Amino acid sequence: MKKVIHTEHAPKAVGPYSQAIETNGTLYISGQIPIDPATGKIVEGGIKEQTEQVMKNIGAILKAAGYNFTDVVKSTCLLSDMDNFVPMNEVYGKYYPENPPARAAYGVVRLPLGVLVEIETIAAR
Repeated sequence: MKKVIHTEHAPKAVGPYSQAIETNGTLYISGQIPIDPATGKIVEGGIKEQTEQVMKNIGAILKAAGYNFTDVVKSTCLLSDMDNFVPMNEVYGKYYPENPPARAAYGVVRLPLGVLVEIETIAAR
C-alpha cells in the first residue's frame, strides 16, 4: 500500500510530486532543495548553508513518517558544481556519523530554482 507523506516542516512540492512516499516499509523522499519551509525562499549563503537546509528538510520528512537518519539506506546528491563536493560532504557527514548510507553524487548542469544542491533519500525499516 502506498502512503503519501507530507509535513509543513519541509518545503511544499514545486511540481507534481509528493514530499515522500512510503510503501512496504520503505520511504522514498523526493529530492530536497534548500528552501526554508517557514519563508518559502531559498536560504542565503553558499553550499554549506544550502546543504544544511536540505538536510533539515530531509530530517523533517523522516520525522513526519516515523523514521530518522539511522534508517536512511541510500542518498543521491546532485551538485551544480563538483567543486562544492568537499564542503557539501562536511555538512552531509554530520548527519551520518556512523554507518552512513550508500550514496551517489553527480555534477549536473542546473538544478531547480538555481540552487547549488539537491538530495534525494531512501530510508527503510
